[in-house]
Amino acid sequence: MSFSVVIPARYSSSRLPGKPLKDIAGKPMIQHVYERALESEAKEVIIATDDPRIQQVAEGFGAKVCMTNPDHASGTDRLQEVVSQLNYYADDIVVNVQGDEPLIPPRVINQVAHNLSAEQEASIATLYEPIERIEDVFNPNIVQVVTDRNDFALYFSRAPIPYARDDFASSKEVMPKGVNFKRHIGIYAYRVNLLNSFVKWDEAPIESTECLEQLRALWNGAKIHVALADEIPPGGVDTEEDLERVRAYFAKQS
Repeated sequence: MSFSVVIPARYSSSRLPGKPLKDIAGKPMIQHVYERALESEAKEVIIATDDPRIQQVAEGFGAKVCMTNPDHASGTDRLQEVVSQLNYYADDIVVNVQGDEPLIPPRVINQVAHNLSAEQEASIATLYEPIERIEDVFNPNIVQVVTDRNDFALYFSRAPIPYARDDFASSKEVMPKGVNFKRHIGIYAYRVNLLNSFVKWDEAPIESTECLEQLRALWNGAKIHVALADEIPPGGVDTEEDLERVRAYFAKQS
């Protein structure tokens, strides 16, 4: 089994402009992500960007870069352009590693790729971690997933799912007993044929309502395999506070 990693990296960010090039322990953030991906079993690691500043920096530390259309609506569209440029085969497996995950464990990159390879019914594989705090259950920024008995996704939502009706009628401040809430971890492995189909599908109603593009795949009948992460990835970098947290982590390690 072989797979490739693509790291989408956009310069524009409403909360942290220029995010991929922010310095962390003497290196741009995108370099940390790239080096983590190199530690996985991937046969190839590619940075996909629409910005020449990121291209210049990435090529400077030896990365392979694909320049992509700046008008893509999502990272999945950008990913599909890369596999199209590189003439990947329909059954090839590609792992999408976000460019703002400088602490991504190589182990989880391998995990989603191997899971997808093993599950022939699935077109996508992803991961979850248990939710243990009631405030996280009701946090719309934490995406939750419910799965069937075979570990395929039934639904993703920003709302509490499954909704513990009787428990929550009594209190929304205590975790219901016996309910396994699952926080979705945003790393995906795709088969290329799924990516080629995805970019042709219209935005799904449930996707636009929840603002979750993985729902487009479910809406169109694709199977998404979901597994408990072998290692829980630390949080990514979305804000200045996140950036300082990661900088502090690297400073402590050194």
